[in-house]
Amino acid sequence: MWKLRSFLKPYWFMTLIAPLLMVMEVCMDLTQPRLMAAIVDQGVTQGNLELIGTTSLHMLGVALLGLIGGVGCTYFTVRVSQNFGSDLRMSVFEKVQTLSFRQLDSFSAGSLITRLTGDVVQLLNLVQILLRQFTREFSLIIGSVTMAIIISPRLSLILLLVIPIQFVILYMLMKRSTPLFRTMQRKLDNVNTVIQESTTGIRVIKAFVRASFERARFGKANSAYYDSGLKSARAMATNGPLMTLILNISIVAVIWFGAGQTWQGLMPIGDLAAFLIYISQVLFSLVSISSTLMNVSRARVSADRLNEVLDTKADMNEPMDGDKEKALAHSASQQGRLVFEHVSFAYDSNPDKKILSDLSFAVEPGQTLGILGATGSGKSTLVSLIPRLYDVSEGRILLDGVDIRDIPVTQLRREVGLVLQQSILFSGSIRDNIRFGRPDASEDEVETAARAAEAHEFIDKLSEGYGAVLGQRGVNLSGGQKQRISIARALLMRSRILVLDDSTSAIDLGTEKRIQRSLQALMKSSTCLIIAQRISSVKHADQIIVFEEGRIAAKGTHEELLASSPIYQDIYESQQGKETARHG
Repeated sequence: MWKLRSFLKPYWFMTLIAPLLMVMEVCMDLTQPRLMAAIVDQGVTQGNLELIGTTSLHMLGVALLGLIGGVGCTYFTVRVSQNFGSDLRMSVFEKVQTLSFRQLDSFSAGSLITRLTGDVVQLLNLVQILLRQFTREFSLIIGSVTMAIIISPRLSLILLLVIPIQFVILYMLMKRSTPLFRTMQRKLDNVNTVIQESTTGIRVIKAFVRASFERARFGKANSAYYDSGLKSARAMATNGPLMTLILNISIVAVIWFGAGQTWQGLMPIGDLAAFLIYISQVLFSLVSISSTLMNVSRARVSADRLNEVLDTKADMNEPMDGDKEKALAHSASQQGRLVFEHVSFAYDSNPDKKILSDLSFAVEPGQTLGILGATGSGKSTLVSLIPRLYDVSEGRILLDGVDIRDIPVTQLRREVGLVLQQSILFSGSIRDNIRFGRPDASEDEVETAARAAEAHEFIDKLSEGYGAVLGQRGVNLSGGQKQRISIARALLMRSRILVLDDSTSAIDLGTEKRIQRSLQALMKSSTCLIIAQRISSVKHADQIIVFEEGRIAAKGTHEELLASSPIYQDIYESQQGKETARHG
């Protein structure tokens, strides 16, 4: 947790003044029993009404000063904690944005959501507790023990026996509860993951009548979280009654021995009452601190989880300054020549299984490369290497003669327009989704890109046109409409490299042909890579690569492959047969 103290530094003044104001309130609270003792011993017992009135006014003034300190502490504590939580949440979110796909694979989406919400809230609450409650209770313990010793050193010996016992109990409870809280947060990760998957895939669940299965899956995750939470609650539940028992025993002991001193005339009854108040404050503060320390145990687990994200170093290594300057200078003459040299790739989860093996090919500026292959042959993995969503395991990829690892990631990704296999749209207007890569694009540029993607016609028919607001992930659009908006978004970038990853699978053949003609006109100077399942989508390409189990099985133009490649011939005949049957 100490590593996160830097998030408090911008608010150091409020962090300092909040506990000082709380100490002021505690000092006023500690003064009250002494004033009350004076009223009893010198006012009530001696019938001094003037002293009672004066002291009562003093007590009222002290209470008002305590109120000012308490309100001021609360105000500054809330300001500090909310700013701390906001900054921490933003830093974790920004860190997540810098991580590669390879690193994000090690964190589940549900876990990241829990860390950005629940774990940050745990630490935010801890800051509030430390600045206000812990400061109050700790100050009360120190002040009350001091005042109790001043009143009766002999009776204060009871505290020397009780306080160590309570601290031993607290230590044992913290040691027991910390691993329980860690397990509970992991179970909460699983709950959030199931919720996210179920809500995202609700249409598939309903279509396949799998609601009962999903209920059972969620029930299992929820029960596991419940069980871990119950174990944690049991560990904390033993704390309160045990502390209360010690408290009551201590008060009985004070009354027993204190009453004897009062009867012997060694201790005024007002002092005994004040002493009881002070020792009660000490013991109640220890009970409160025990609850606070339980929060510390839980917050420590959350801090470890957040530091795990913050300490993860992005593995997308940026080039050194000298290489960066060369890459930036080179970008001015960049044409879009793409070369793969003996490229291989394997995921970290299974490094011995290569998804891509020894790929070598080149795409010249302005050319279109078609990529065909069965599902799972590595086509999508191939194109994810170009903008460095993943880094190659072996070999290298060159863009106009420069290794893409020597080009700043931000610059590289501006040069690669990417339309993913799954159309990802965001809440907001259609205009904002098309402008996603170029927020400053003009209305004319947005419309030109939409026309090229064959999206303008259906957008124009909407009541609000380009200002129409999309639901989450574009749920109020069809699959083909989402694909066309995704294509328009990539076209608006005017990148040197355009990658279409099976981006027309939900679009009819007629619309697809019109999009292809628009691409040839609008992106004629760009290098295009088109992944497709249908030969009709890539037959116009300057070069076609056929993938089989991560390797290049055949390469050439449509006519060359029809004449020489059995695999391509089989795909062509199969698809032609389907087309004939469909139109027959």
